[in-house]
Amino acid sequence: MGQMEGPLQWASITPEQNSNRPVDALPVERVPASQLPYADFLRRYVRANRPVLIEGAVTQWAALKTWTPEHFKTHYGDHEVAISYSKTMRMADFVDAVLASTPSNPGPYMYRLFLHEQLPELLPDLIPQNVYGYPRRHVSPLMPERWRRPDGFLKLLMGGPGSKFPIMHFDAENAHAQITEIYGDKEFVLFSPEDTPYMYPSPVRPNLSLVDQPYPPNLEKFPLLSEARPWRTVLHPGDMIFVPSGWWHTARPLTPSISVCTAILDESNWNGFCQEITASAAQTPARRALKLGYLGLLGNTLKAMESLQEQTPALAKALAFPQKLAPATAQNTPEPSANRLKIRIPTD
Repeated sequence: MGQMEGPLQWASITPEQNSNRPVDALPVERVPASQLPYADFLRRYVRANRPVLIEGAVTQWAALKTWTPEHFKTHYGDHEVAISYSKTMRMADFVDAVLASTPSNPGPYMYRLFLHEQLPELLPDLIPQNVYGYPRRHVSPLMPERWRRPDGFLKLLMGGPGSKFPIMHFDAENAHAQITEIYGDKEFVLFSPEDTPYMYPSPVRPNLSLVDQPYPPNLEKFPLLSEARPWRTVLHPGDMIFVPSGWWHTARPLTPSISVCTAILDESNWNGFCQEITASAAQTPARRALKLGYLGLLGNTLKAMESLQEQTPALAKALAFPQKLAPATAQNTPEPSANRLKIRIPTD
């Protein structure tokens, strides 16, 4: 079993905030990568919808040695990089803001930079791929084009002390998320899907919370948060956190921090994925039923080929097509960071 952190308190509580102090946070389980085979990761965490921090999930990435804020400023200073859905900055200016960021004067936080599209020259620094971050069904050539992403929508995240992911949320499209820390330390706070009634979901986008700061929370403004139980952990370079579908989460750098994240689509979150991507009010009930029927058939097909690889790997290898159409491990698919993929982020 993984090691557990000791009793954790919410961070940054001042004496003036003691009246708002919630219960102690639960520690996210920590497991060394050396003690967690991929099959156990799937069984104990992905398919149980249970978060985990994997220590030393990556050890060979060149990024662990070279990616620093100064490195990005020196080599990519003139690149215009997305720091939100609507704003860009020169990388050099952004890095200066990260290094100057403090809790009392926070700088920007980058969370919308997709590497394969915006900085593909960085991809060789992320080889070999993180086996625990393998996107699974996003890799299959049978997936609809919009969600056929062998890179798992690989994003670069960067920020400094005082900055934070702008919104407490759970990932859209019922996705599992994984974040791998490369430089610095980053704190994560999570809440179980069972706490959703206390998280003040947005009436417009229910996967986004109206709570602007869960640590420590403003219980006068958001009194229901006193009923929710936070989970907390800190990532160090090489560590990865798995955030299951439906788990509310947010992050904040404790030092200047650089990390990458990907989405994971698996049989465990497939049904919710199908329901969400077909829920558009713009389509007729008949069209939605047709899409759900197709996705249901696709899900059964992918599951059969994945099961064949897990239960009878020799037969799956001999047949060849299961590994090509529904590759179940990182070893059975080309390295997505070896070449730039011809993919784009849909904007409609």
